[in-house]
Amino acid sequence: MSSSVEDIMASSTTSISAPSHSDRLVWDDITVTVIDHTTKKPIDILSNASGSAGPGDMVALMGPSGSGKTTLLNVLAHRRAAAKASVSGTISMGGKELGSTEMRKISTYVEQEDSLIGSLTVRETIEYSARLSGGLSERVDQLVASFGLGRSAGAIIGTPVRKGISGGQKRRVSVASQLITTPRILFLDEPTSGLDSTAAFEVMGRVRKFAIQENMIVICSIHQPSTQTFNLFSHLTLLSRGMTVYCGPIRGVMPHFANLSCPIPEHMNPAEFLLDVCNTDFEDDETDVGETSTKRLERLVTGWKDLHPSVETKTSGKYQPDEALLPSSGVLKQTYVLLRRSWIKSYRDLLAYWIRVAMYLGLAFLMGTVWLRLKPNQESIQPFMNAIFFSGAFMSFMAVAYIPAYIEDLECYRREQANGLYGPTAFMLSNFIIGIPFIFLNTILFAVVTVFLVHFRDDAQGFWKYVMWLFLDLLAAESLVIFITNLVPIFVAALAITAFVNGLWMSVGGFLVSERILNSFWYYTFYWINYQRYVFQGMMFNEFEERTYNCGKVGDGFQCMYPPIEPDSGKISGIAVLKSLGYGKKDEGLWIGVLIAIIAGMRLLAWLVLKCKR
Repeated sequence: MSSSVEDIMASSTTSISAPSHSDRLVWDDITVTVIDHTTKKPIDILSNASGSAGPGDMVALMGPSGSGKTTLLNVLAHRRAAAKASVSGTISMGGKELGSTEMRKISTYVEQEDSLIGSLTVRETIEYSARLSGGLSERVDQLVASFGLGRSAGAIIGTPVRKGISGGQKRRVSVASQLITTPRILFLDEPTSGLDSTAAFEVMGRVRKFAIQENMIVICSIHQPSTQTFNLFSHLTLLSRGMTVYCGPIRGVMPHFANLSCPIPEHMNPAEFLLDVCNTDFEDDETDVGETSTKRLERLVTGWKDLHPSVETKTSGKYQPDEALLPSSGVLKQTYVLLRRSWIKSYRDLLAYWIRVAMYLGLAFLMGTVWLRLKPNQESIQPFMNAIFFSGAFMSFMAVAYIPAYIEDLECYRREQANGLYGPTAFMLSNFIIGIPFIFLNTILFAVVTVFLVHFRDDAQGFWKYVMWLFLDLLAAESLVIFITNLVPIFVAALAITAFVNGLWMSVGGFLVSERILNSFWYYTFYWINYQRYVFQGMMFNEFEERTYNCGKVGDGFQCMYPPIEPDSGKISGIAVLKSLGYGKKDEGLWIGVLIAIIAGMRLLAWLVLKCKR
């Protein structure tokens, strides 16, 4: 171990000035009530929780599973406590009540899961947090050093196909990247989850040192820390069944429980003992003194209520944070920073775009070798139409491959947005812009291969129109993926819904079933908002409008499947083919306009989903 409890605690004696009352965070009578699904009656999952913390304090929220520690942490951070929960009580600083806006401006919240972009390095992760928040860039080196990340500063976080830093280092990066604005309050949700005791001690030791150095309040939910990690905390709030069992300095824990006939054994981990003594999951078991675990908990809660000091909560108006603490980046600057970060991810992360490049190239060669060098004969007319449908429909369908990479971005956005670094506008703009060059690259590569191999119309106008329709098709398909994933940010669910919708578009697009016989429901609903339909029509006119096809020869005459250009010409015009299929009217400008409107509409809906989920 690179540090010890004694080293860390010794530094606290020289680094913290005596905090004034105006610096203290105070919470009083916090109660969270939900409706029980079985009895339909209200129950308190957190009951009359009170406490306070000052600069440099490191508060552990502990308790058995379901005790309410994460609920209390979320209430203090002004996050949602539970679904359809009602919350009462006051949270104040400096004698003035803290609302959600004020709390966000002076605090940051590090979630249990490390939502990091795997293709960025350690330094880049912290650096881009600084740029997004308007924090000081010179603090990056300080944070890297403070959290012991100097040797791994140039290492990537890690992706599914490329190993990165360890779990303990990821935790330190998660915390360090959120401290770039030097918040007054740091909330940590289970920061040692999944770490061994050594890694957990290192992570919390670094947090403790930084809290002392910056006079910062740290409030942390933690399950079962080792003795060394437990001793890093200055204060403890112990909960069970939503009730407070203890709330005060760590040094007061042992005498308090000794007074209540529950002495902590000398050579036992205090945290482990406290969790055991508060656990009522096995309430039929009797304790050493002959009382059930439920009765013992009631005695401990009553003992605390009789002995704990009252909490002063004089509130007079709203707390106003120091303007220097607030992020100063505008939407355009945030979009620019996100673009730079996304660009790094796009060329480093194989799963983000390059796998899709390989997939589209593979699809192009598959299509080109199946529909290989079709001849301008009437027997090839139907295969040409099939190839056009396949290119548009399956290029669109393959956009589902973007879901995993986008979910990673979405998780990172959710964490950073919750801490006030940027909002949905900057995120959606940067996502849209960064995708354009890669979509265009995929389109060009696919078009070059398929136009040559299939023998599509290969003059300059025909080629670039084919590229245009495919580009709009892919842009619409990716917009659909983003909208659905914003609605349901679960990989399997998003994949299933997107696949279903693509199947719907294929079915009602006018190729498999002509619009002339499509039933009224589908015709007057999804047919008109089906972007694949407009792409297919545009590519059909692009391919057939300027081409002619040879009729089959029978004896001295010709047998034509479609009306010939002249009675004995033996030639069929592409226009005749289009008219026979019901595509008599060409309106490219309208189709392009509708496609752009559909793309913009889905992007707007995706933005609204993020806006509403705030």
